[in-house]
Amino acid sequence: MPPKPLTKLLGAILAGGQARRFGSDKAQALYAGARLIDRVAAALSAQCEAVVVCGREEPGFVCLPDWPEPGLGPLGGLAAALRHAGTHEYSHVVSAGVDIPDLPYDLAAMLAGESAAIVESQPVVGLWPVGAGNSLEMFLRSSGRSLYRFADHVGARRIDLPHALMNVNRPEDLPPA
Repeated sequence: MPPKPLTKLLGAILAGGQARRFGSDKAQALYAGARLIDRVAAALSAQCEAVVVCGREEPGFVCLPDWPEPGLGPLGGLAAALRHAGTHEYSHVVSAGVDIPDLPYDLAAMLAGESAAIVESQPVVGLWPVGAGNSLEMFLRSSGRSLYRFADHVGARRIDLPHALMNVNRPEDLPPA
């Protein structure tokens, strides 16, 4: 049986981290002449009907606070995005961290299938059916904080992409301009 089509996608940039290892605001850092947040937004916009930023305020974007509270790591941003998607008739959320500036413009198609999916090496990059929001809420209530554990909890498939994605944690992770 072929996978269900992806009908209406919400892109979610998970950007609520503290960037302690980076030493400054990662979202504003430049890679190939563009801010990291703008590169992630461009890749998500190419495949999603709308894009939100979770966990921070960023001018020019629809922004959602982490849910149900700050400090829950990427799951707080994902929970906010899934709640927003559910109230706005999206079928899925495509999530990515603000620090992954080389997202494929066909990521959603790469992750499409019968269930949720994460990129094996970058679990913050994923495709989540809106129905996973209820499971995430219960997971958070039981003090779950691990994105890998939540992915396993909902039976998310782990996908290896043809090329490793960048993960910008320190300034030296960015190539010189």
